[in-house]
Order: sequence, then structure tokens, then C-alpha cells
Amino acid sequence: MMTIMKRRLLLVSNSTLHGGGYLQHCQQQIQDFFGKNVKRILFVPYALQDRDAYTKTARDKFITLGYEVDSVHETPDPVEAVRKAEGIFIGGGNTFRLLKALYDNKLVTEIRKRVLEDGIPYMGSSAGTNVSTISINTTNDMPIVYPPTFAAIGLVPFNINPHYLDADPNSKHMGETREQRIVQYHEEHDTPCVLGLREGSLLLVEGNKATLLGSTKARLFKRGKHTTEYEPGSDLSFLLTDAQ
Repeated sequence: MMTIMKRRLLLVSNSTLHGGGYLQHCQQQIQDFFGKNVKRILFVPYALQDRDAYTKTARDKFITLGYEVDSVHETPDPVEAVRKAEGIFIGGGNTFRLLKALYDNKLVTEIRKRVLEDGIPYMGSSAGTNVSTISINTTNDMPIVYPPTFAAIGLVPFNINPHYLDADPNSKHMGETREQRIVQYHEEHDTPCVLGLREGSLLLVEGNKATLLGSTKARLFKRGKHTTEYEPGSDLSFLLTDAQ
């Protein structure tokens, strides 16, 4: 596998944290990430049905941070829009709907190329974080539509579970916990490790360096191994280089 040095990713667990507005909890990291050189960000609203309203939400927020937003659904040629983009932000919603629309519009390989070869910054939130990984097999969403494959953009060599939720010891709910579901995923052969990002956490990837940011710990699941917890600020670069 080629060594990827250009990749820059900001992978957010959730866009809204309890008590705050849209992207408020990570707005400083967003500004640090896109920096001063990026002026316009290409937004991908495919995960929600009302793309116009979703774009307005993103546009209004990013203007306050100093960035203009173009939405891929407003352009006659989505592939060309990705080819010209200075930076990409894929928002949350339903992961299956998002991935299907990315394939329908022939954007999966195009985005991969722009991020891994040209080095443009990629930000994902929730479903947008899911599609940046190897596959969407560890999403929490219902399969409301049928994408051609569960294979995703593959910007990192592992999977993520956004909105990772710990089991509540006081709950009378008898269904599977999130942990049990990820363990079931790992019962299948050749499954990559899964990083559980709790609400309020985000992963910054710069080349072959990965750092956990935000206010909450993350939980790492490896097939056949004990789970491990990582504090904010932890270096998770080994996830990018280890043979999974």
C-alpha cells in the first residue's frame, strides 16, 4: 500500500452536542483544520432528504467561521464540483442514503483521489465520518435504501462507530448494547478494528498521524482482543499504520 502523507481529515462523532448549537462544540477545531487558505467548502448534504434546508444550516454556520459554502446538490456536475473543491464537508443523517447517493453521483473514487492524492481537507460528521472509513458496516443507522456496496471511501484503514454509547447499568432495556453489536461484527473474518467515538469526540488525521480531540474518551475494538479506552489528546497514529 502506498504511503499517504497528504491526507488531512477531521472526523467528528456528532454535529450537535447537548446544550449547544450546530457544530458549536468543535468550531475551534474546524477553524484550525480548514485554516486561512481554504475560502470555500463543498458541502455534501446527501444524508438528509431536505438538502436545501440542510445546506442552509451548514452555510449559516460556516459563514460565522469565515467560510463560504457550495453544496454539491446545487451544482449541475457533482464530479466537477469535487474536482474543483478546496475542502469537503460531508454532514450527518442516514449513512445508507448518503453512501448510495455518493455512488449514484460517482463521487466515491473522486473524493478519495482529491483527499489522498491532492491533499484537500475532508471533514465528516456522524454519517460523513462513517463513509470516510473502510465500510459503513458499523453505522447505527437503519438500511432505508440499498447502496451498491457497504464499502466506503476508505480514507482510513479502520472503521468508526459514531455516537458510541456505553451501556446504562440502570436501564431495563434487554436489547444488545453497542459493544455487543461491534463484537458481533468482529465475529466475522477479516474485519478491521472499530473506533467508538462518543458524543463530543473527534479524530484529527494529518498524513500518518492521528490524534483524538474533543471532550470525551474513545473506545477501541479489535477483533479477538480486549477493548481499550483512550483519553482526549491520545495519539492514535498506530491505527493508520498497523496491519489490521
